[in-house]
Amino acid sequence: MPFTYLATGPTAPATRLLLAHGAGAGMETPFMTSVASLLAERGVATLRFEFGYMAARRQGDPRKPPPKAERLMDEYRAAVAGVPKGPPLLIGGKSMGGRVASLVADELLARQRIVGLVCLGYPFHPPKKPEQLRTAHLAGLSCPALIVQGDRDPFGSRSEVEALRLSSAIRLIWANDGDHDLGPRGGSGFTRKGNLAAAADAIAAFAAELSRPAG
Repeated sequence: MPFTYLATGPTAPATRLLLAHGAGAGMETPFMTSVASLLAERGVATLRFEFGYMAARRQGDPRKPPPKAERLMDEYRAAVAGVPKGPPLLIGGKSMGGRVASLVADELLARQRIVGLVCLGYPFHPPKKPEQLRTAHLAGLSCPALIVQGDRDPFGSRSEVEALRLSSAIRLIWANDGDHDLGPRGGSGFTRKGNLAAAADAIAAFAAELSRPAG
């Protein structure tokens, strides 16, 4: 299927990040827009896209539950194939979008199509169901990965995630008192704006590290 990409950032960037949305909302949510804008300020260009089920909602189709993540892998592969050749490309997404990206990351890295993976609020398990882990493939992941996670994310809090067996290729950055959108509680001493800026700093540094020429 042809994809419509929403591009944000410099026209001649050092690195690019392809971002997919979460399960229930599209590519133009305030969260996705804020992340793209913050990364643009840091020299990273983002390309946002929507899976077919979400794009169909824009055409007035009835609202349907999203497919299982595994059934969206081919769509993510197609989205990557549609990105023109150019500066180094990272893939990732918000919640479910990041999970789908993580499922195809190793094969795309092996084909030298991407250099890394970025997940924003990875859904380690469904809320209140910590036994239903979605992490089997993360134990052996080879692709360099950055996961930005809220300390108290109901899809995987800091205490839960730090007890998991994850690949050494995965780097974790914690949003102070953050929820699934990295937002802290009022009175915590932290702000959503600050957490998002810190996330953008970490992503930009990670992208720069991966795109640096060897040697």
